[in-house]
Amino acid sequence: MSSSTPASDLAPITGAAPLSLCAREPHVPADRLVAEMVPPPRFDSVRFSTYIPDPNQPSQTEAVRVLESFAAGLGGAHATGGGRRGFFGFGRAAKAPKTPAGPRGVYLDGGYGVGKTHLLASLWHATPAAPELKAFGTFVELTNLVGALGFQQTVRTLSGHRLLCIDEFELDDPGDTVLVSTLLGKLVEAGVALAATSNTLPGKLGEGRFAAADFLREIQGLSAHFRTLRIDGEDYRHRGLPEAPAPYADEQVTRAAHATEGASLDAFPQLLEHLAKVHPSRYGALTDGLKAVCLTGVAPVPDQSTALRLVVLADRLYDREVPVLASGVPFDQLFSEEMLNGGYRKKYFRAISRLTALARDAQRLVR
Repeated sequence: MSSSTPASDLAPITGAAPLSLCAREPHVPADRLVAEMVPPPRFDSVRFSTYIPDPNQPSQTEAVRVLESFAAGLGGAHATGGGRRGFFGFGRAAKAPKTPAGPRGVYLDGGYGVGKTHLLASLWHATPAAPELKAFGTFVELTNLVGALGFQQTVRTLSGHRLLCIDEFELDDPGDTVLVSTLLGKLVEAGVALAATSNTLPGKLGEGRFAAADFLREIQGLSAHFRTLRIDGEDYRHRGLPEAPAPYADEQVTRAAHATEGASLDAFPQLLEHLAKVHPSRYGALTDGLKAVCLTGVAPVPDQSTALRLVVLADRLYDREVPVLASGVPFDQLFSEEMLNGGYRKKYFRAISRLTALARDAQRLVR
């Protein structure tokens, strides 16, 4: 059924009342923050072998080769330290190997949609260590872990790890950047290998061309520990695929929400207001158990703070493979021209790309 279907032809609303994101105010305990430092569901099954390099972009094939070699180099024997480590890294923590010669970190530099997160998750999976000796999370999740545990306890928690992967390293918050840079310095001293992707700084208009220099500068004394891998290419999420589906009518979205078990239904303006009351580190928990997100009245976001919160929600929905069915304006009209030409443009284009992919997934919900 297309968005042009007359309301009079629609079947009556049936099924249980849908869930609501606006009714959720999740609390995320510290133990969950640590336990969830693994690749999210969308990237749970990815491997280097499932990454499909663009034949016109040799840097993609080269990145796979270098990362496979990097992962293999992390397979040295671990000092046992007396058995399985404690939950927060105390007591029986397995000591990470001392830093070998050569870079202890890799930085993946490239535009949105070239598969950086796929490669980062593949590195996590390929590293020959038990899951509890590897950590994977976004920059926001890492800073929230520090807030929940405290700096010193976070150092102790992660120092026994073989590898720490940081996706979407935020270069636009000086305070958090210094905090995480200091944390990474402690972890490098403990022998932890690092891997990261990042976003551009405010005012940087390139699609990642400036990101590597900014990243290496912002992490200060750690730059010598990183090897930069440039990954060129177009957005794979839309490579060879049809145009994004047009938004549906309010009535279609509402009926689909009622007919889909585990779907949520919210008015877009109210959802934006609710997001301001929930810390972005909890947006993943906000989506727990959802099979689909249905939104009515999607409209351009009113300001940059709201837009940045929406970007985080889009990332969490994409990570968890939650389709998004919407009425209102198309997702490529969410952000103003000023936003799309500003310092956060890379984030906004990534959000548009991911929401468009989720909208395509949601087409099956409309019958």
